[in-house]
Amino acid sequence: MSNYSSAKNECAGRLRSRCWFDNPCNPGMTSIYIERFPNYGLTREEMQGGKPIIGIAQTGSDISACNRHHLQLESRIRDGIRDAGGIPFVFPVHPIQESCRRPTAAIDRNLAYMGLVEILHGNPLDGVVLTTGCDKTTPACLMAAATTNIPSIVLSGGPMLNSYFKGQLAGSGMAVWEARRLHAAGEISLQEFFEMVASSVPSPGHCNTMGTALTMNSLAEALGMSLPGCASIPAPYRERTQMAYLTGRRIVEMVLEDLTPSKILTREAFENVIVVNSAIGGSTNAPTHIIAIARHIGVDLDIKDWETVGHDIPLLVNCQPAGEYLGETFHLAGGVPAVIGELIAAGKIHTSALAVNGKTMGENYTHTRSQDEKVVRTYDKPLMEEAGFLVVSGNLFDSALVKTSVIGTEFRKRFLATPGSENTFTGRAIVFEGPEDYHERVNDSALEIDETCILVIRGVGPVGYPGAAEVVNMLPPDALVKQGVNQLPCIGDGRQSGTSASPSILNASPESGVGGNLAILQTGDRIHVDLNTRRVDILISDEEIARRRSKMIIDIPASQTPWQEMFRAHVSQQSTGAVLEFAVKYREVAKEIPRHSH
Repeated sequence: MSNYSSAKNECAGRLRSRCWFDNPCNPGMTSIYIERFPNYGLTREEMQGGKPIIGIAQTGSDISACNRHHLQLESRIRDGIRDAGGIPFVFPVHPIQESCRRPTAAIDRNLAYMGLVEILHGNPLDGVVLTTGCDKTTPACLMAAATTNIPSIVLSGGPMLNSYFKGQLAGSGMAVWEARRLHAAGEISLQEFFEMVASSVPSPGHCNTMGTALTMNSLAEALGMSLPGCASIPAPYRERTQMAYLTGRRIVEMVLEDLTPSKILTREAFENVIVVNSAIGGSTNAPTHIIAIARHIGVDLDIKDWETVGHDIPLLVNCQPAGEYLGETFHLAGGVPAVIGELIAAGKIHTSALAVNGKTMGENYTHTRSQDEKVVRTYDKPLMEEAGFLVVSGNLFDSALVKTSVIGTEFRKRFLATPGSENTFTGRAIVFEGPEDYHERVNDSALEIDETCILVIRGVGPVGYPGAAEVVNMLPPDALVKQGVNQLPCIGDGRQSGTSASPSILNASPESGVGGNLAILQTGDRIHVDLNTRRVDILISDEEIARRRSKMIIDIPASQTPWQEMFRAHVSQQSTGAVLEFAVKYREVAKEIPRHSH
């Protein structure tokens, strides 16, 4: 046995933190590991007393506005850890701010994931509280928990309070799209545009619509990775601070019980998540993130599962963008527990799946029900039947997503209601090479964009952008908006905000930047969409496709940073989680104690 192998076994059967702080087999290294922490007041007795060392993965910062209140919640997490007999160690996570990071926060998810894996693997931590909120922080943290497999628990930050503009609900994100439409139609000034958008941000917290932030935190609870009722508590509520305390207490118990993510993140848990996502009208960004988590824990989850498992589930939550209300009202109506309780009653949830409180989903949620059926509907009286995603394919791409819960009456009437050809349409493609090209040319009369056209944007996928930009929800030309045409069909290899109500065909994989057939599409081509057969096809011959592919030139912008170059070299497509492909082979890395540092 090598000296390294001997070192790995020095602390077998003990808390992993003891391999750093109390290793009688190697007092020299123990002295090095403990010698600096007293310089800010920790005692040697605390570090060597046998109590679990608990990390608090702090995602709050001035640059991460939607998570900033975790800076205050941290103290209550600490209190809970201390009262349960643990020792808290707070550390920063790479900051992610969805609305401000350029070129897109999507490249930060994998960077934050890798950084967090290294912290959890290489430091004396027995468990971790994952503070989440804004879109990418939740999957980044859960992906790292899956890879390391140390006891982990999610503390969501919670949505903002309900927001209003001129007496009407103005949801975060949604207000941007509506203000953009009103300004294009000439109904509001530029200053009113800014005022309307600013009014949608009334308090600390993440988006109060069912955008990606509230979706992913709701799905963290549905996965079983946060305490029941955690996801939707608004950030300013006292219950959010109380939940921080309870979460701190519970992670210490989880360490002592050895309750690890691999015991929670099962195939059944991921199927539960797909069902819940349909019922809440969740974000189209969820499949990419959830598949990424599944791949890192080693569960086989395919993009098609989002249709086969989730499409038939009705929409129960009446929350923008698919509904009327906002996150605070969703919480008061019962939040995620009410939704899961209704789904259990309908036989749609795997009730034996385990949660971080040590109980099953059935034990946690069987008796939870809606407190306001205008907001959280019963299963037999939903807002919409069959509200899950459709997964479409064709000769333009292998897979793309359609969010059926945001297909509105006006759009359905114009494109999906032709007698004898319901749910199908054909349109002339207008192709844009990224968002800059779209903004520059969408109002060009020479394009002759009318109410039957399909707007296509390419070069905005994980490799092409890089990071997959939220730009697929494209507004029609101003002239059409002024005529009352507020939506056209959109197709793209990028994403769109979970706050968007645009019924787009998005996350097209493979993207144009790696040679997907969106790269050969030309303005003027006709595209046929058939939601019945789940097909999207360019109406040209196979021979013409082959001819165009033979002349295809992939031209993507140069990487601007070292991380962008590394990201592009290793990132997978959105249909497979947009993960770093080399990373998914690493499992339970915290089980292996790293080599000594000196």
